[in-house]
Amino acid sequence: MLIYLRLLKESFNFAISALVNNKLRTFLSLLGVTIGIFSIIAILAAVDSLKMEIEDSISGLDNSTLVVARYSFGPTSIPRWRREQFPDVSYEEYQYLSRNLNDVEAVTYGMNVPQEAIRYEDKTVSRVQIGAITHEYYDIEALKLAKGRFFNEAESASGAPVLVLGDEIASSLFDEEEPIGKTVRMYGRKFNVIGVIEKEGAGLFGNSKDGAAYLPVNVVRRIYGDNNRGSFPQIVIKPESGVDQAEFIAQVKQRIRAARGLKPDDIENFFINELKGFSDMIDNLTGQLNFMGLLISGFSLLVGGFGIANIMFVSVKERTNLIGIQKSLGAKNKFILYQFLFEAVILAVIGGLIGLFFVWIASILASMFTGDFQFVVSLKNLAIGTIVSGIIGLISGIIPAISASRLNPVDAIRTGM
Repeated sequence: MLIYLRLLKESFNFAISALVNNKLRTFLSLLGVTIGIFSIIAILAAVDSLKMEIEDSISGLDNSTLVVARYSFGPTSIPRWRREQFPDVSYEEYQYLSRNLNDVEAVTYGMNVPQEAIRYEDKTVSRVQIGAITHEYYDIEALKLAKGRFFNEAESASGAPVLVLGDEIASSLFDEEEPIGKTVRMYGRKFNVIGVIEKEGAGLFGNSKDGAAYLPVNVVRRIYGDNNRGSFPQIVIKPESGVDQAEFIAQVKQRIRAARGLKPDDIENFFINELKGFSDMIDNLTGQLNFMGLLISGFSLLVGGFGIANIMFVSVKERTNLIGIQKSLGAKNKFILYQFLFEAVILAVIGGLIGLFFVWIASILASMFTGDFQFVVSLKNLAIGTIVSGIIGLISGIIPAISASRLNPVDAIRTGM
């Protein structure tokens, strides 16, 4: 074991010597490894950060949550012309499911409506995202309130003029004033502010709750009606923990078919979207992005590998005489082999570490310029970068190391003279 540690130390010294004595040659050779590792880890970090941001945006929803609507989250075999004929889910169907579903924790009904302006005295906030939902949404989304409360079942059913504001909207309208109990105007009507949601931070797609306002869906139903195709109504269902997902989905299908009076041979004119399916789609997308990025970055590593191999061939040539002396003194072939392999790996790892350093700097700068979106370089990615660079060094150095280990000591000494 001691001899291998000494061998590693000597190889490290040779590698550093190559860096110091042949700065330009070594720099150009290691540049490929540095760029390759930088590209690979930068892509992995960017995709991981993107995935984390998307998952955080839906983190309040349980993975077993279902969304019933006339549209599908993913690809479907049903032609578009037929899907466009599907009816929207209705408030009555939401009520029917709430009464008749078993093993359910919560069912909520919501509508997507245009952004709206909210006014308080002489202050106005435009383009506010409106969350028109029923009271159960509070439990399904696991909302956290900084102040006040969410609207209750009675307020939800009656369409009471109450409003729960995101942190950004509340700050813009009231500054240092207490928002709870204040009256604001929206849709030409007065609304009473009853709650403020905790600050969340900007989302990747601008869908942060900070810029939203939540009100009972029945208020919006009175304004827009139930036949507005642009409102995209949906029913969100959260089953109880531990329920068999397939059986629960079958139950939901049966209840909706019964509510719509569909015959056994009629196709389902609705979609039950699983949040798990959306998560799987995200995993598939990020996997494809990773694959394409790694494929492109692999060419940089290939160039870097040739650079390391070039250094090692030159190193073998320059140290031919030394190799002959070592062999004449009893050094075994494997000792010479390991010596050059270690040197190749150390050189490649040095190039890889430089690339990782640049990734770290780039992630800090990128996070500074993108606000709340954070680029994260995980320990896993750092380990991947180090291991990959080591493997490149091992592959690049194997042929020069073998050629060095097979040199005849007499010929090697003569060649070096």
